[in-house]
Amino acid sequence: MNLTEKQQIISQVVLLLERLIESQSPKPEPKPQSSESQPLEMLTVKECAALVNGLSEHTVRQLVAQDKVAYVRAGSGVRGKILVSKASLLKYLGVAN
Repeated sequence: MNLTEKQQIISQVVLLLERLIESQSPKPEPKPQSSESQPLEMLTVKECAALVNGLSEHTVRQLVAQDKVAYVRAGSGVRGKILVSKASLLKYLGVAN
């Protein structure tokens, strides 16, 4: 193999790498819908369990403890009421609205 053949192979590899990088470049993410068009709906643990068949209150609490769903705690300490984002819960579970 001579120098010219080596240079041709290197240029082909570079071209393939450039194509690979272009295909893996992140696509622009769509902007989330404004909160004005869809109000944020928060549910208690009990309401979450009633919303999805087969989902227990314990499972909802575990999802909250593992930070797998968006939530807020209304009140202070461990006695505060847990409010879970309905959209976040349904997205995590893969359930359509």
